[in-house]
Parts: sequence; structure tokens; C-alpha cells
Amino acid sequence: MTAGRERGTAAPETSAIEAGAFSAADLAADHAMASLAGTVRFLLEMTPVNADDVRSAFLAHPESDPVFEYRELDVAPDVLDAEVAALPLDGVTDATLAALLRNRQREMALRVEMLRARATPEFLQLSIAHYGPVLPALVHTAEDLLERLPSGRLEHDSVDAAAFLAAAKAEIDHYRSVDPDIGIHAEIRDDVSGVLVEGNTLLISHNASVAATRVNALLQHEVGTHLVTQVNGLAQPIRMLGSGLAHYDETQEGLAVVAEIACGGLTASRLRQLAARVVAVHSMVGGASFVETHRLLTGHGLPAGSAYGVAMRVYRAGGFTKDAIYLRGLLALLEHVAGGGSLDLLFLGKFSLEDLPLVEDLADRRLLAPAKITPRYLDDPESEGRLRDAARADDLVALVNA
Repeated sequence: MTAGRERGTAAPETSAIEAGAFSAADLAADHAMASLAGTVRFLLEMTPVNADDVRSAFLAHPESDPVFEYRELDVAPDVLDAEVAALPLDGVTDATLAALLRNRQREMALRVEMLRARATPEFLQLSIAHYGPVLPALVHTAEDLLERLPSGRLEHDSVDAAAFLAAAKAEIDHYRSVDPDIGIHAEIRDDVSGVLVEGNTLLISHNASVAATRVNALLQHEVGTHLVTQVNGLAQPIRMLGSGLAHYDETQEGLAVVAEIACGGLTASRLRQLAARVVAVHSMVGGASFVETHRLLTGHGLPAGSAYGVAMRVYRAGGFTKDAIYLRGLLALLEHVAGGGSLDLLFLGKFSLEDLPLVEDLADRRLLAPAKITPRYLDDPESEGRLRDAARADDLVALVNA
């Protein structure tokens, strides 16, 4: 959906490289930060390696909190901390770029503290500092959705990890037909839970099971949003647009759910899941145990297995509050579009809606390159209408299947 600037014309072909407006010091600082960011697999470090293994035991006897185990950290936090502090940002001359990089440096330092505090009581407060508090209005919206959306097991047919991998590879091949040089991949792993993107790779748990009605929507979420923006961001003069600027997660996840709406794949159970994540985070922050939150979620109508998945994501690493941002990010983007805002620049990389004015400044100064690829769902002539209707809707329930 566009407003003002037309899709695909965020910046002319002869912009950033030929103009050479960024100094060598500017680009060196950005590239150093992007290189450092690429060494940390943050989501993998936060994800238990035994989440699927303990699932059956917990569901058979849901009276004791599960004990999660984690992989060894790839990078020593003390070393990473020193590397973050040593980033050469003092020489950045472009004021907009300096602001973007400084904000991201502060966030990187906070993430190092989260890695250091993983699976300790200190982790939760660091997570709240990173992802923000869950305010009462968001909790009320989530509880209302759980109250009014149909509950229970709503989707029966599913595909396994191998079938979803085949679908993901076909989706990636579509983008390679547009640009053969893009470096994105998909693979099955036995040390992840569910489906997630880390860097340029879609990681699929060997135990993954995806509802058949959700396959395309999940592909548009993971490949059409997270991997597309990674490709476009790395093609920018500012490489951090590929790695992600400060607080990009909320807008990225909101944009990925927008993709699910645009392709007509947002189901009632998926919207309930997003609402349940908010309720679970709120419960955990309030001091509830895993067992208590699991019981709360099943009381809201989630099947026991689904409730375990939601609770596991929230309680991992010591209290990972990231899952509240999906619904919050979606609401912010729908409000943005309803106010006449465009989504176009958001496809150029990973950054927050809060930083959109700064990115617009770079685009207006012809410092950004055009997108190498655009989300496949935008090729659907009905997608723009679905997004327009979603932005106008005064009830989130109306978003189901757009």
C-alpha cells in the first residue's frame, strides 16, 4: 500500500553510489557495525535446544515448570561488549546516519547484557528495557480478542517440516528468478523450535508442523518480510538496514503480520495466538509461573499444546517479552496506514516506524538504493484492498481472512 511516494520509486537508480554523499568514515562505521551484528545469532541464543523434547513430558504432567537448556554462547559477552564500545562512530559526519547508528549501538550494548544474563533472574528486566512495557490498553485488546474469537482446534490439516521446507525453497526460488544473486536460504534444524529467521536463513524445526491453511501466510511472514528486507537492506549503502537498526523488531513483526493480512491468510487461530502472546507476557511480568500462565492460556480456550508453545516462547531465557510486540507492531502499522502513511520504505530494510522520518530523510536526499526485490504478496491485485480494509477496520476481528 502506498501513500505519496509510489511503490518501487523510493530512490532513483542514480542515487547513493554515484552521489557519494556518505563519507568513507560514515560507511566504515556502518559496515563495522553490520559486521559485528552479523556475528551474533541473538534469537538462536535465546531459544532452548530442548523445547520440543520437554513438551511431551510437560503436557503429560503440567504441574511443574519445564527446565530449558541452551546452546553455548558463540561469542563471549565481555569481548562483544568491548567490540560494541569500540565501534568507530565518532567520525560519522552525516547527522541522520549518526543518530541511527548511535541508537543501535545502545541497543547492541543492551543485547550483550541480555546474553550475559540469559536464564538468570536479571534477564526479565533487561528484556522489558529492550522491548518496552506491556501497557494496559494492549492487554485489554488482547483479552478482548481471546474472548470474542472462536477457540479450540480450528485447523486440522498440516504439513511437516520437509513439506514446509519444499514450499519455502520454492518461494525463495521465485525471488532468485528476480535476482539470481540474492543469498537467502532455508534449512531444517534439530536445535530450534518452530520456524524463525536468523540472518539470511529460514530455520525450520525438524518437528515443525504448519497448518495447511497457514503455509502461504507463514511464507509471506518469514520470507516475504524478514528475508526480503534483509536482502534489500544489505544492498543499501547503509548495511545496518540489513542487520537491523534500533528497535526494528516491533515494526518488522508488525509488517510481517500485515503480510499475512495482505495475502488473505490471517486466520482466527493466528490472531488468537498473537493475542495470547500478549496475555502470556503480561502474566509472566506479573510474577506468574510457567504452569500458571499455561493454565491461564488454556482457560482462554487455547489447546494445551498451543498454550505450551506460547508459554515456552515467553519464559525462555528467563523471560523474553519480545512476543508482545507482534500485536503492538500490527496496531501501529495499521494506524500508520489509516493516517495515509506508506509502507514502501519499510521494504528497504529493517528499522522501526519511529525511525521512518530519518529513513525518509535519507531517501529524499537520494542516499538509498531501490529495493532489489519486493514482497511477492504485492503482486496479488487484491492485496492492496485487503490492507486498505484492514486499516479502516475498527475491529481487529474483521482482519481474520481479510
